Amino acid sequence: MTRSTGRELRLTVFVGENDTWHHRPLSTEIVHRAHAAGLAGASVFRGVEGFGASSRIHTSRILSLSEDLPVAVLIVDTEERVRAFLPQLDELVTEGLVVLDDCEVVRYTDRAGDGSRGGETRE
Repeated sequence: MTRSTGRELRLTVFVGENDTWHHRPLSTEIVHRAHAAGLAGASVFRGVEGFGASSRIHTSRILSLSEDLPVAVLIVDTEERVRAFLPQLDELVTEGLVVLDDCEVVRYTDRAGDGSRGGETRE
């Protein structure tokens, strides 16, 4: 494995699990648009508890009736590519929070390019 480091921009979009875009989960739409825009990658994380501007606590605890849990979509890429993607979020996100922060990236890549890892073979 080779290792490279660099400065990039992390985009985090906080929305609710029940937020939708044309009958599709909003987080899914964001991921698909990020993919179509050629961004390096996107991941969705579902929170177990949280609150936002409404100050209403959403939780996954069994005794709670809340189902609208917090969801975070994380995207990391160059500042130029992330900022070029922001207009898409302007269209999609009506309630939520978008956070941009500089980050240092440590990227591990397969040196051989064949997917093998240090003597392991794939079948």
